[in-house]
Amino acid sequence: MRHKDDNKSEAIFHATIELLNEIGFSDISMSKIAKRANVSQATIYVYFESKEDLLGKIYVKVKQKMSLQLFQHLDETLPTRDAFEMVMRNMLRFMLDNESYFMFLEQFAASPLIGKLCLEDTSSMFIPLFEQMEKGKRLGEIKPIETTFLLTYCYFPLAQLAKSHFKGQYEASEDNLQNMIRMSWDAIKA
Repeated sequence: MRHKDDNKSEAIFHATIELLNEIGFSDISMSKIAKRANVSQATIYVYFESKEDLLGKIYVKVKQKMSLQLFQHLDETLPTRDAFEMVMRNMLRFMLDNESYFMFLEQFAASPLIGKLCLEDTSSMFIPLFEQMEKGKRLGEIKPIETTFLLTYCYFPLAQLAKSHFKGQYEASEDNLQNMIRMSWDAIKA
């Protein structure tokens, strides 16, 4: 059994994300990833069983990185509105600071591949967010609707703001973020 090198694993991780963002899922191959990561194709199989295993593990790793940033400074004692704003700010900061991760997640979510892979359940990474939303519903501050549905009014406006920002169409300024937070809050508040 070959020794695993964290540097090689990270090189494979970053090479895969870069390539996916450049050429998409349909054109990616293990040989292209190996070349970009400057490792042999056989080296990839030391870390991952298959291309599907590689993509699934990268997806989970990126979601974990996102969840860690999402809940920075989040405290269950915060009022619902303040917690909501903090999560929205943290989410946009993740998107802007990690464009390649964000674009990878966007591509992955839109790909039919997501339904074909046996992905690790990432919902446990977002329990604090669901708990905050449930707390807001119990207190009558948020509409008593399915939490996942409510969260779309938080995520998708930020995703659109970030994509527009990256394309140079719309600046992710404090004023624009405040407007986005206010509109999203107005959509979900009771």
